[in-house]
Amino acid sequence: MESIREASQRIARISAHLQPPNSQTEESCVLKRADCRAKGGAPGFKVAILGAAGGIGQPLAMLMKMNPLVSVLHLYDVVNTPGVTADIGHMDTGAVVRGFLGQPQLENALTGMDLVIIPAGVPRKPGMTRDDLFNINAGIVRTLCEGIAKCCPNAIVNLISNPVNSTVPIAAEVFKKAGTYDPKRLLGVTMLDVVRANTFVVSNLKIGLTDSFLHI
Repeated sequence: MESIREASQRIARISAHLQPPNSQTEESCVLKRADCRAKGGAPGFKVAILGAAGGIGQPLAMLMKMNPLVSVLHLYDVVNTPGVTADIGHMDTGAVVRGFLGQPQLENALTGMDLVIIPAGVPRKPGMTRDDLFNINAGIVRTLCEGIAKCCPNAIVNLISNPVNSTVPIAAEVFKKAGTYDPKRLLGVTMLDVVRANTFVVSNLKIGLTDSFLHI
């Protein structure tokens, strides 16, 4: 059984990730929560996950389904979407879950979304260089962002697809070409790398869970 002290440390670590040191609160941030909604949206946020059937997309879909701020959750992928949609849809929370399979359904998946999260792409395999990874994932990100520019140009876009330092500029260029680029609405997400790095540091340096926070 987990002791009270261990539980407190674990909760403190999670809180540190959600509100890291020197991070901005909503009051001090330029982008207010009210401004994060796409125009004409219904109460609650409408979220689309592109790449929902992958190793990151599936747990991410579960977390979004548990989030009380999410009213509509669209799950898109090129394979296995119906099964993931059925599993996530069985969770007893309020968000309405819809699944979309393949390129012909991309526009329906994106229309009217407030937030689009993109974990789509292939993982890095043994022997694969970052250039190899980029050559594959760049085309995937470009296609998805073209759909976003057309169907939900006001949405906030969180890009997880690796390599993030290269896929984010690709997304920016797609949005610039479409005339929808807003730097405050395009974000590269590295939290998964942060969590992994913190775990390795804590394990190797034998320090407390709350004493480590790496920015990646």
